[in-house]
Amino acid sequence: MLEQEILKTIKKYNLIQKGDKIVIGVSGGPDSICLLNVLNNLKKELEIEIFVAHVNHMIRKAADSETEYVQEFCKKLGVACFVNKVDIIKLAKNEKKGTEETGREVRYKFFNEILEKTNSNKIATAHNSNDKAETVILNILRGSGISGLKGIEAERNNKYIRPLIEIDRKKIEEYCEKNKLNPKYDESNNENIYNRNKVRNEIIPYIKKEFNQNIIKTINRLSEVATEEDEYLKNITKQKYEELLEINEENIVLNLKKFNNLELVIKRRLILYTINEVLHTINGIEKINIDDIIKMCDRNIGNKYIMPTKQIKIYVKMGKIYFIKT
Repeated sequence: MLEQEILKTIKKYNLIQKGDKIVIGVSGGPDSICLLNVLNNLKKELEIEIFVAHVNHMIRKAADSETEYVQEFCKKLGVACFVNKVDIIKLAKNEKKGTEETGREVRYKFFNEILEKTNSNKIATAHNSNDKAETVILNILRGSGISGLKGIEAERNNKYIRPLIEIDRKKIEEYCEKNKLNPKYDESNNENIYNRNKVRNEIIPYIKKEFNQNIIKTINRLSEVATEEDEYLKNITKQKYEELLEINEENIVLNLKKFNNLELVIKRRLILYTINEVLHTINGIEKINIDDIIKMCDRNIGNKYIMPTKQIKIYVKMGKIYFIKT
């Protein structure tokens, strides 16, 4: 039953095509073991090849036994398993980053290395509908806009896929129990050290008890609506960008008059879109930066420039907006 639900999600979002070679990120927990087992069972029907990438973060005493479990599980299925062992706490300290952020960077870097090594074209992770709802709540707490309400998408860049994204955690655990998969449970998930754990263990249970027993489904419906609306606004933004574009080289120049005639919501998105075209990232760009750029354009101030990050300079001159890579 669960495998058919997952197959339905795969078809709904067109996540997998015939001939795909997929690297599955497997920690050894219920979610990733469920994903591995399901894709292994469906690989003949889907006509795909699968590989496993596992990262040992060296944080907990149980980490080595989890690695052994994943290796044995893959051996039993006849699936190639690639392992990377990294001292995440030490690395995070050296790079002056949080352990969560560092762990994620290390995982995805390794997944991509295995993608290249196996000549694969997709990376599957085991994010489920609970993870998606938790992400939406975290984004709201950070002050997110519509994009943040999308949470975790089923597919990104035609490369990263989440076949379990419409399946809730309870069903996944029941599947593992029914099929005697004996996954490993990460005890640190019960420790409310990280914000995600606080949302998972405190906020969501409280909302379920006091307000809405079906809060996970409710948030996921909100996420679907936000995704549809965000996609629509993305298309409008791209269309307006092409209408305003005057120079598109290393630096980008837009028509100022046409920009000033746009709706505010499109102006904001267009600035982000253009910065991303120049830098291929919008990291470090904040709302205050965007609003300052809009004010500068509106006032047509020609002797002032704005640098939202050290990598880009934006200024207005002779009826044009210049986005200059520094």
